[in-house]
Amino acid sequence: MKDLQHDLLQRKQQGLYRSRKVLQSPQGREIILNEQRVLNFSSNDYLGLANHPAVKESFIKATQQYGVGSGAAHLVNGHTQAHHALEEELACFSGYPRALLFSTGYMANLGVAQSLCHKNSSIIEDKLNHASLLDAAKISSAQLIRYRHRDYNNLQDKLRSCESTEKLVSSDSVFSMDGDEADIQQMIKRCQTYDARLMLDDAHGFGVLGKDGRGSLNHQQITTSNVSIYMATLGKALGTAGAFVAGSEELIETLIQTARCYIYTTAMPAAVAEATRTSLHLLVNENWRQQALNKNIELFKTLATQAELKLLESSTAIQPIIIGDAQSAMDISQQLFSQGFHVAAIRPPTVPKNTARLRVTLRADHIKKDIEGLINAIVKMLPTE
Repeated sequence: MKDLQHDLLQRKQQGLYRSRKVLQSPQGREIILNEQRVLNFSSNDYLGLANHPAVKESFIKATQQYGVGSGAAHLVNGHTQAHHALEEELACFSGYPRALLFSTGYMANLGVAQSLCHKNSSIIEDKLNHASLLDAAKISSAQLIRYRHRDYNNLQDKLRSCESTEKLVSSDSVFSMDGDEADIQQMIKRCQTYDARLMLDDAHGFGVLGKDGRGSLNHQQITTSNVSIYMATLGKALGTAGAFVAGSEELIETLIQTARCYIYTTAMPAAVAEATRTSLHLLVNENWRQQALNKNIELFKTLATQAELKLLESSTAIQPIIIGDAQSAMDISQQLFSQGFHVAAIRPPTVPKNTARLRVTLRADHIKKDIEGLINAIVKMLPTE
């Protein structure tokens, strides 16, 4: 039997042990974490909608109408008018004929792969894809093939040598640990040449990129007809929870019929759907949040470059600072926390060995003083050469 105690001790010695902090406040620019008030540079609540008064009011009102739990799966009697309206609005917002809600982004990715792929299929993925896309390929029983990060000639080589008749290329649109963006047009070109479906996971692009936050396709001026499967999450920029898959009528009906993690799970609470509808409304009618976030991203990059911090090539709200050693990254993260800054240290196996980093995520409601303070604190903690 596996020695769990030994494995846990080894993780600690390697600086890879994970532990949880307890949040005692809503998400926000400032949060109370482990009973300490800190500036929040580790949240995916990019636009500050998770604690928005109108979003909360919609949630509370919906509980009066629908209660708290949905009580059943969508295909039994858990599919409320709130769910149905949100699916229609998400489809319209993202530019697809249909959309289908899932309880989490992880489940959405698993559902697509399990429904569309089988042992004679191949799923071809960027090496830095989110874990849920990689796990989705494994659960589908399809052959998993990985190409070098954002290397579309390598993707072409993989497609050319793939003998499967059913090929699915799947990629993050914005890579969650590096913050860089996939070149969607390059992927479309390769998929069309080799008759492969293309799926994009836009978890970190939806709500922040493109006109009114319509996502990476809009941002890169890609028509939806060229990307047959589009997934995005609701628990990041929209500040609520869950995810959706958008695509053709045939795709969505296929998922309803065959996606096990859709069929056999309780629907998300209707109150979450109603809150998300309000978030969508705010995206369109109050897009100053996007503009404020973009200004903060530019300010951070400028100051970090001036301070000679080791940034990756990212123009998104995810701004990693490479430290290298896992324990050093953890030590700096803990020191920052003691000084009032919450910045997560990301270590292997989430990122490659010797690329441990501080994963800074920016928000629309950060102010200049916050960003300046963080940069100055990090510079003082880094070893001098």
